[in-house]
Amino acid sequence: MGGRKSPTMTAAERQYRRGHWLTYAFLAVVCLCQILPFYLAVTTSLKPADDMSPSLVFRTHDLAWDNWSKAVEEGQILRSVLNSVVVTVGTTLLVCVLGAAAAYPLARRLTRCNRFVSGFILSMMMIPPLSILVPLYSFMVKIGGVNNYWGIILILTATNLPLSIFLYTAFIKAIPSAIDEAGEIDGANKLQVFGRLILPMLKPVTATVAIMTGSTVWNDYALSSYILTDPNSQTIAPRVASFFSANTNNLGIAAAASLLAAAPIVVAYMFLQRYFIAGMVAGAVK
Repeated sequence: MGGRKSPTMTAAERQYRRGHWLTYAFLAVVCLCQILPFYLAVTTSLKPADDMSPSLVFRTHDLAWDNWSKAVEEGQILRSVLNSVVVTVGTTLLVCVLGAAAAYPLARRLTRCNRFVSGFILSMMMIPPLSILVPLYSFMVKIGGVNNYWGIILILTATNLPLSIFLYTAFIKAIPSAIDEAGEIDGANKLQVFGRLILPMLKPVTATVAIMTGSTVWNDYALSSYILTDPNSQTIAPRVASFFSANTNNLGIAAAASLLAAAPIVVAYMFLQRYFIAGMVAGAVK
């Protein structure tokens, strides 16, 4: 009698396990929805142009591996990938450095002016970049930023900087100000305190900002297609779009180009995933 579980406990355990199974089933459906597009892209990229079979069916015979080589040669995908790497790395570095440097005084000096600046920066996140495309393009033409790396890097840095400052400010506010005071007692100035004490603590949020900024810049189509009109300077998103429209009769080559475009950012996310999750969790808790 003593070792037998009560009916109430048995019902509670049964309900608890049922909830777990429902959670696992929901996560399985989410994973399937995420994996299915990649599976369809892979199967389509390996099909010959005259193969009209459903993309859900994967056939191991008669695989068209030449679709990948044609995507590289005819679509100039590697050139566009190199352009995207330059633009993404340059923009991400500027966003991380400028965002952290701007967030430190905003988080440490809670003055009325800084509160106004923080609110203004937050309001900039609500403005769609395409709403100012016409004056922005006219300005870039005047300063010679069209079809130049530095032109699109400046634009993408300005559009991604408000979110970076917001995340860095929230993270730095959670760091005790006693660390700053201890550094100043030891004779360090504000710049040294920020560079030697605060900056090393910002690794989780920096990884979060880097992944969010990098994925946004890598997948940017609208701004890049207007600022970088030269085919030799096009980034990956406009290049894949133009290549896809030119090869609608051969979806295999277009699918191969799309997979080549997505591969670098997926690999980068796999390496930075744990830092990204740590930064998001730390920001939510703090």
